[in-house]
Amino acid sequence: MQKPCYIYFLKHENPNLKLFRYEYILLSLVLVISQTLKIMKRTVNVILFLFSSSIIFSQAIRTGNEYPQIKKNLARGWNTWNTRSVLSHVLLPDRFALNLELTDPSSDKVLKEALIGKRGIEDEKIKPGPHTYDGSYTELTVNWAGQSVKITSAASGEDLVIYVVPADKKNSKTGNLHIRPQMIWGSEGTIAVDNNALIVTLPNKKVTVTSDGKGSEIKSDADGYYISVPIGKGVGISAGSIKSNSDIRSIIGKAGNKLAERKEALAENKDVYDAMQTVLAWDVIYDPENDRVIAPVSRLWNVNWGGYVLFCWDTYFASYMFSFDNKELSYANAIEITNSATDDGFVPNFAAPKNNKSFDRSQPPVGSLVIREIYKRYKEKWFLAEVFDKLLAWNRWWEKNRDKDGLLCWGSDPYKTGIQPKDANNLQAAEYESGLDNSPMYDGVPFDTITHLMQQSDVGLTSLYVMDCEALADIASELGKPEVRNEMLLKAQKYRANIHQLWEGSSTLYLNRRTDTKEFNHHISPTNFYALIAKVPTQKEAEEIIKAHLYNPREFWGDFVLPSIARNDPAFKDNNYWRGRIWAPMNFLVYIGLRNYKLPVIQNELVNMSKNLLLKEWNANGYVFENYNANTGEGADVVSSDKFYHWGALLGFMSLIESKKVDGPEKPLR
Repeated sequence: MQKPCYIYFLKHENPNLKLFRYEYILLSLVLVISQTLKIMKRTVNVILFLFSSSIIFSQAIRTGNEYPQIKKNLARGWNTWNTRSVLSHVLLPDRFALNLELTDPSSDKVLKEALIGKRGIEDEKIKPGPHTYDGSYTELTVNWAGQSVKITSAASGEDLVIYVVPADKKNSKTGNLHIRPQMIWGSEGTIAVDNNALIVTLPNKKVTVTSDGKGSEIKSDADGYYISVPIGKGVGISAGSIKSNSDIRSIIGKAGNKLAERKEALAENKDVYDAMQTVLAWDVIYDPENDRVIAPVSRLWNVNWGGYVLFCWDTYFASYMFSFDNKELSYANAIEITNSATDDGFVPNFAAPKNNKSFDRSQPPVGSLVIREIYKRYKEKWFLAEVFDKLLAWNRWWEKNRDKDGLLCWGSDPYKTGIQPKDANNLQAAEYESGLDNSPMYDGVPFDTITHLMQQSDVGLTSLYVMDCEALADIASELGKPEVRNEMLLKAQKYRANIHQLWEGSSTLYLNRRTDTKEFNHHISPTNFYALIAKVPTQKEAEEIIKAHLYNPREFWGDFVLPSIARNDPAFKDNNYWRGRIWAPMNFLVYIGLRNYKLPVIQNELVNMSKNLLLKEWNANGYVFENYNANTGEGADVVSSDKFYHWGALLGFMSLIESKKVDGPEKPLR
C-alpha cells in the first residue's frame, strides 16, 4: 500500500534542501487539522504537495546567493570607505568621493589625506569619535598645523551632509577647507560648475555638492575643481539634496543622538561596547580590487601594505566581535579571510593586494571556533556551508604539515614557485606563524629546514588545534556530516591526550618541549595556559596552575595583566612587542580556557582587569591599542603599538560574554 506523501516528508529529510524544523512542524499541523476536519486523502495530498513545493522553492531562493547579496548590501551608500583617508567620504557603488582637505593658515601646506595613529611631529593627530557601521553618522577631531577642527557627518541613502567647525574655541586659528569631489577606483563621471555648486554627473545619477559657508568660492587646480571656504565659525556641506547650515546641524545632531541612545541602552556595558564598536566601524573599508567590504586591522597597516592587509587570526577575532550587533559585517570578514586560503589548504598568515599571501605559513587556528560562535548567534546554515570545506582542509593541513610525534610545532614551508622570500622556511617565519613574532619562547630554538618545523612541541598550538577540532565537529554535525564529526572528535581526543606529555610536574605547568633534546622550555607565556582551552587538566590541576602561575605577581599577575612573557623572564624588560607587552588576544584566549572550569573568581577578575586596561586609554585618549605596557597600562609608549587596532577591543568583548550578552564559547550548539 502506497504511503501518503506526508509520511515521506516527515521521515525523509532531503539532504540537498535541509528543511528547517519549523517547516516540519507546520507540515504536522496541517496533518492534524486535515484529519480533524476529515478532508479527503487526495485533497490532503494535494495540499501537502503544494506546501512542500513552496518549501522547496523557499529553500532554493536562500541557497547559493546569500553571500553575494550580502556583499552587494554592504557596498552601498556613503561611508568612509577610502582606507587612505578618514576625511574622504565615498558613495558606493558609484565610487565617487567627496574629499575634505585642510589648509595651514600660516603656510601653503595642504592636508589632503588624514589617518588615525600617525606619530610624526608634524603629522595630523586624529581623535576618532563615534561612527556607525553604515556611515549614517561619523565624528572625529583633527589637530594639525596649530588648528583643531571637529568634523561630523550624517548620511541617508544618497544624501550626505557634513559640518566642520573649530574644536577649540579658545584657539580659533583655522585655515580654509577644501571640498574636493573626485572619481576614484576607475569610476566614470564628470565634474562641472553651476553657479556656486559643483555638479557631479555619474552614469546613473547627478550629485550636487554645495557649501553654506561664508566666503565660499569655487577654484580649480591640477586635480580639478574644488570648493574653498574659510572654516570660520562653521561650514556646512551637502552632497545630494541641498541643505542649509541649520538643517545640516539638525540632521547630524539627530543621527548622533540615535547612535548615542543605542549605546546608552547597554547600561554597564556601554563603555566597552563604545570602544569596540567605534574601532571596528572606523576600520571598515571598501576593497576595489575584489569589490568587497572588509575590516582590516587598521588603516595605517592597509596603506603600508598597498591598500589592505587581512591577517588571519586578527580578522577572525574581528568577525567574532562584529557578530555582537552586525551580522553582515561578521559574515563578510569571516568568509573573506577563510576564502583567502591557499591551494595547499591553509588560511595564510596574511593576504594583501595582487595575491600577495604568505604561501609558507598560516596563523593560530581560531577560525572554526569563531565561525561556530557566529552561527550560534544567527543560526543560518548557509553560512556554515559557505566556509566548511576550507575550514576542513585547513584543519587537515595542520596535522599533515605541523605534526611531530603526535604534537604540533610551528613551521614555515619553502615556496613552491617564484622567488623565495627571506622569511620562509626559517625560524623567524615559524615565529610569524605563531602570531607571536618575537616571543622569547622561541629564542634559540633550532629550525629544521627539512621538516620545515621549529624543533619544539607547542602547548598553545596543540591546544588551539584541539579547540579547532571540537568546533569543526560541531559544525559538521550541524551540516549532517557524521563522518567528519567523528574524525574531528577522534583527533581532538588524540591530541588532548598527547598534551599530557608536556606536563612538567616540578613547574606545575604544561611547558613547550624541544623535539630534538626533549628538554622543557621554561620561558613561559599565557599560551601555556591554553591547555585549559583543550580541557586537558582536571579541575584540581587547573586550580593549581592558576595559583602557581596566573596569580603569581612574579610571573603574570599585577596591576595590569597579562604580560606576554612572565615578569621574571629576562626578556620582559624589553617591553617590545611580544616580549613583555599585554595583548588582547592572549587575555581573551586564557579567558576562554578559564570558562571550561569552575573558576569564577579568577575569571571575573581577568574580565574586569582587561576591561579597565582598555578603558584607561579609551577614556583618556580615545584609542584602542594593538598592545599595552604591562607595567603602566599605556599604549602609546612605544611605536610598535598601533593606536587604533581592532583586536585590542577583545579586552572589552570578554565583558559582553561575562555579562551574558554573548553566549560563552563553552556552551554546546545543541
